[in-house]
Amino acid sequence: MGPDSRFRALFDDPRWALAIVRATVLEAAHPQIGAALLDSSTFVTHPWRRLRNTLLSLQRMFGPDDHVRQREAARLNRLHARLNGTDARHRPYDALDPAVRAWVVATLFESAVTMCRMSGQPLDQEATEQLYAEFQAYLAALGDDGGHLPPTLHEFWSYYDRVVEEELENTEAMRIILYKLFDHLPAPPLLHGLPTLWAAGRAVAGPVIGAVTVASLPEPFRRRAGLPELPGTRTLMQGAYLAVGLARLLPEGWVSAEGITDLLALSPGSDDPRARTVAALRDRMKRAGALIRLLTPLPPEPEPAADDGTRRSAEEFFAEVLDQTGNGYLDWPDLAAMARELSGRLDLDEPEETRLYDAFADWWRELQSALDTDGDGRISAHEYAAAVPSLAGPALIKVAEVLFDATDKDGDQTIDAEEYRTLFHTAFLRDPAGTQVAYTRSAFVKDFLSFMSGRRRSTAYDPLLADA
Repeated sequence: MGPDSRFRALFDDPRWALAIVRATVLEAAHPQIGAALLDSSTFVTHPWRRLRNTLLSLQRMFGPDDHVRQREAARLNRLHARLNGTDARHRPYDALDPAVRAWVVATLFESAVTMCRMSGQPLDQEATEQLYAEFQAYLAALGDDGGHLPPTLHEFWSYYDRVVEEELENTEAMRIILYKLFDHLPAPPLLHGLPTLWAAGRAVAGPVIGAVTVASLPEPFRRRAGLPELPGTRTLMQGAYLAVGLARLLPEGWVSAEGITDLLALSPGSDDPRARTVAALRDRMKRAGALIRLLTPLPPEPEPAADDGTRRSAEEFFAEVLDQTGNGYLDWPDLAAMARELSGRLDLDEPEETRLYDAFADWWRELQSALDTDGDGRISAHEYAAAVPSLAGPALIKVAEVLFDATDKDGDQTIDAEEYRTLFHTAFLRDPAGTQVAYTRSAFVKDFLSFMSGRRRSTAYDPLLADA
């Protein structure tokens, strides 16, 4: 492990983008993982946030600092300990199941090997064994016993084929990734305000990515899952891997994962020196979008509300903020996703992390008691809209106070500029809008309640909890 590992080099290999989609599909096809994704994940509604968090986690795990690696492993274990339940067929799932975690690592390793083979540059035996050893070390860093991944590379392939043929299923989570995620993928911050251009590009890229991914899956699973392979898709798949691989010939640093994520998250109003270039790029994109609208008219966009732009309806707030998992309901996994995002941004350890989760759990019980009128254990958009949207009881106030304490690292009862950045930075931006020198407890609680009760938009909280 470390910056010189083979796995670390994958981060900046453009082919890895296709391989990680393939690995995610194979993970989601496992019944336990598919159930956990469907119940608790935000990968459909907040894919760019999920991408950023995954990249950050891998950077920590494969970086040079062993202390950082140990803290990240402990954080991942706490996160996985909270992901358990039963699927639609009443089968239990548990994200700490060592066999399940071994399968996640197995899909990443096998997809990396397949990625190289499909692009005409297969790894030799020595390189493959080294990469496998690094993935085994990754699993060991999480504290899992080595027995759940075969000890040798030769034994791995038999294990992999057995799981593919006997355990994987055509799960709903897998179908969402293949056929829904890319069709509804929201624009990254760089392309906000350019819906026509984004929709046109997505309409072309979405089906291609889905077809390439299906063609790259193991044939026994494709047959058993009933996944159609259209004529010519294998040629398309190989061409896609070869074409994406050519990006490696660009000057060093142009295709770094962090640089690309940084660029996608960049907005013209940031303090980044590239903001002027992005602003000019957006202007050209708007012109291209106007041309596309002339050539292929789309349905007219809704007129903006006649107010100052800071208010939103109860339905908008429910969909954009409360329903983090995108299933159309508000339940505990949605608030747990908020707690998870806030804990990750603040890099909380115990007991602060559990204190924040407990505060959100109390708020969920308060919301459920007040709004769940039909007693089904969850809150629909209609139930929320029919109630008082500005509901802000004692439990939500407690969430605000706990979050303030977690952000106020030095305990001086004010949030300084650096502490503010830690909570509100958007992806890799250095300075979020509205950075304050001294943010008092009362002001923080007031702003948090104003946002979380659905009364007003917020330039700080919207990128934190509402943006994709």
